[in-house]
Formats: sequence, C-alpha cells, structure tokens
Amino acid sequence: MSVKTYKKPHKQGLYDPANEKDSCGVGFIAHVKGHRSHKIIQDAGIALEAMTHRGACGCEANTGDGAGIMTALPHDFFTKVALTDWAVTLPPPGHYAAGLVFLPQDATERKQCKAVVEDFIRQQNQQLIGWRPVPADADAADIGPSARATEPVIEQLFIAASDGFSDDSFERQLYLIRKQSTKVIRNDTTLAQHAMFYVCSLSTKVIIYKGQLMPEQVMKYFPDLNDPDFTSHLAMVHSRFSTNTFPSWDRAQPNRFMSHNGEINTLRGNQNWMRAREGML
Repeated sequence: MSVKTYKKPHKQGLYDPANEKDSCGVGFIAHVKGHRSHKIIQDAGIALEAMTHRGACGCEANTGDGAGIMTALPHDFFTKVALTDWAVTLPPPGHYAAGLVFLPQDATERKQCKAVVEDFIRQQNQQLIGWRPVPADADAADIGPSARATEPVIEQLFIAASDGFSDDSFERQLYLIRKQSTKVIRNDTTLAQHAMFYVCSLSTKVIIYKGQLMPEQVMKYFPDLNDPDFTSHLAMVHSRFSTNTFPSWDRAQPNRFMSHNGEINTLRGNQNWMRAREGML
C-alpha cells in the first residue's frame, strides 16, 4: 500500500516560499485575579468567531487558513482524562507536561514518529505518562475537502518530570525533547509524511488546540473545549489570514506561547534570525 506524500508547494510562477508573509487577527482574554473558569473558554470561542473577518478561507468556503486557541493547562480536565484513559493519577501541576502533537495519517509512520519522541524523552531522563488520541469531529465542524485531505492524526503527549526537575529545569528538558524530535523526524525523508509531524505545544503551563480551520470551526472540531471541567484563567485566540502563504495545519496559530500578525518580516527573515540564535537557546 502506497503512502500519500505530504509537502508544501515549491517555487513556481509568481509564488516564492522565501517571500511569504501573513496578516491575521489576535484576541486575548484573562481573569485579572487569575481565577479559572470554563467561561473563559466559552468567551474566547465567541471572540474567535467574531474575528472571522480577520481570517481567510480558500476556494472552499469551509476550508480556513487556520485558527486556534491557547489556554492554561486544564489540570482538572486532564486529571479526569488520565484516570479514565490510563487509570493514572497525574502529578501535581508543574510536575508534568502536556502537549498537542500532529502526527502522520499513516499508522506505520505515526508509530515511528512516536518512537522517536519517546526515545528523546528517555534520553532527557524524563518519564512518559502516555499518548491520548484527541477527539476531533471534522463532520460537526464541517471542515472542507482541502483541510480534510491534509488533516493529521492529533494526539496529546503527557510527560512526568523526574526527581530533581521542576519549573524552568523541566521546561528546558521539554524544549530539548521537542526540538530534537522535530529535527530528526521532519528531516527524515524516508517518511513520506514527515512534514505532518508538528508539536503544537509541550509545556507545564499552556496547551494549544489549533488546525487548518475557520474560527467558527474550532470549538466544534475539538470537543475537549466544550467540557465544563476544561477551565483556564486565560485564553489567546488567533484567526489566520495567510495573504501570500499556503495554509497548512502546522502554520495555524497560536504559536507555543504567543501569536502574531506576520507582517513584521518575511518567513525567511524570521527563520534566519532564529537560526542565528539557536546556539544560545
């Protein structure tokens, strides 16, 4: 059985990926006293839908350039999930991390990607708690054919901090796990769908739900966000307008700790600046 290859377009005609720019809509809501509630999530969903005019869709009205939400890590919700899925009690907040990961559609390649991630977790002396398939309802969200064609398998990764690691020291290990895994997998050309692998977030503090969606599709696509136990004291939402870039699942925002409207510089310029600083990170 052949595996479908996933990749972005090459330079052609007037299009050059080196000159890509974005223009988007960003919203933020928070409780000034840091009180968690599900209402923060609900209000953020309303705010996101109100930014449809700041996003864009393709030739299909129900295929968006990308939209998503970042919230504080919903400990009560994840505690319930861990007990249900693995009969495991999660460590206290700050001593475990959760992340949202895009994985290949192909089951064999998906297994290989997860094995690479788990190997780096061991190398960094941290403890794998488990992988959780994230409920996603493409039919309820009515996402378009183009988005469905490149829709990754979405899972959440849970990692426990080993003894002696907490706060910043644990976050540094999570950074290394994410960066090392990404570098190995996305450069592995033996995987036809290597470009589908993407770690949306991996942190003790925040979690991101996003995709190649329209703003009004996010809450419908991710049932987790409608669970009353999913609470937060903050939420950042983003509606992407890709201007002259190609939309994709991994390019949707928020990014891991922030969002941007993308007009400051070209993609190439941003990548070059990050590479210049990579040795200091």
